[in-house]
Amino acid sequence: MTSRNFLTIDDFDTHGKTILVRVDLNSPMDPQGNILDDMRIRSHIATLKDLEDAKVVLLAHQSRPGKKDFTTMKPHANLMSKYLGKQVLYVDDIFGTYAKTRIASMENGDVILLENVRFYSEESLERSPSEQAKTYPVKKLAPFVDIFLNDAFAVSHRSQLSVVGFTEVLPTGAGRVMEKELTSLNRGIKGGERPTIFVLGGAKVDDSLRVAENVLANGGADRVLLTGVVANVALAASGIDIGKVNLDFIKSQGYEDQIEKAKGILAKFKDKVGLPRDVALNDNKKRVELPVSELNSDSLPINDIGLETIVNFTSEIESAKTVVLNGPAGVSEVADFALGTHEIIKAATKSEFSIIGGGHISAEVEHLGLAHRFSHISTGGGALIDYLSGVKLPGVEALKAAAKRYEEAKKI
Repeated sequence: MTSRNFLTIDDFDTHGKTILVRVDLNSPMDPQGNILDDMRIRSHIATLKDLEDAKVVLLAHQSRPGKKDFTTMKPHANLMSKYLGKQVLYVDDIFGTYAKTRIASMENGDVILLENVRFYSEESLERSPSEQAKTYPVKKLAPFVDIFLNDAFAVSHRSQLSVVGFTEVLPTGAGRVMEKELTSLNRGIKGGERPTIFVLGGAKVDDSLRVAENVLANGGADRVLLTGVVANVALAASGIDIGKVNLDFIKSQGYEDQIEKAKGILAKFKDKVGLPRDVALNDNKKRVELPVSELNSDSLPINDIGLETIVNFTSEIESAKTVVLNGPAGVSEVADFALGTHEIIKAATKSEFSIIGGGHISAEVEHLGLAHRFSHISTGGGALIDYLSGVKLPGVEALKAAAKRYEEAKKI
């Protein structure tokens, strides 16, 4: 193991071994059961290619109980087969006799995908790794497996059975998706080239403010630029009358208390937080620009940052060495209000190292055809926000603990 505090595929001899890999194949699906976006499925192909000399057993989930898209993993196996160039066998079982028989009869190069792990109700319970290690799936599957790899960063903020349970009983490492997430995010928030700028937008105000506070307090960011609804909250916190309709929206989303949170951040890090100087209002679906100083209680909905702000923010972003973008700058799904988001994305491609968060902002990057211009596009959602906020992810902590045990065992 190098300076990393977790193991990867490179630390194991995988030839002829049976490798259990927790992947994240959770994808949007239509009512007919067709996968609408296979980005997460494609992301794991690199891991599978590096395990071609092994027998690979995949654990994954789709949605959660009660949701319309809570279904089997068969469509995922079919798509994965297409991208991998060989059959990924779907097994309609998780840890029963059928699953164990299929695993025991595998040959080198075989890949099987077990059933939706959330079909087993205890998967949704969050318990410590040692407690999860005592569950039936771990007890039943572990004897048939040599190595466990966690390649599901996006669910690693959950201390669930399939994420942490096997780490206690099997040699454990990170798959290529997990490895790239941790390496890239660590560089973005700890060891990146300076200056480092975070551009935080979107409608999840509490998430963005948590990230802003953490990276500013820990010196991970030289500047934080705020856009989207989080910028509206910060403007209100700075004393700007953002208009009743905008304030009502903030209240309707349950973020009124975040105004006080933003006040504290602005008071502590005022010179390091960039706020919009002007905004684009939605006047009957038409873009109308206005300086924030001219906003009043009768102002129309704020749907984007204004041109002056776009020029100032993109100039800062272009001069940065490391850029992290999370959340759109406005209502980017509407053409007239996508300008801020698109210009910020284009500016970020000019930095030496650039990271894109998941969700709407990554969808816009794909829409612009600029995915190849970014150093890293995260597959995480809640896990990404927690990690950027300084929260320890159970799945990642379990990887670290497993690496320590592995290194200690080698010394004996």
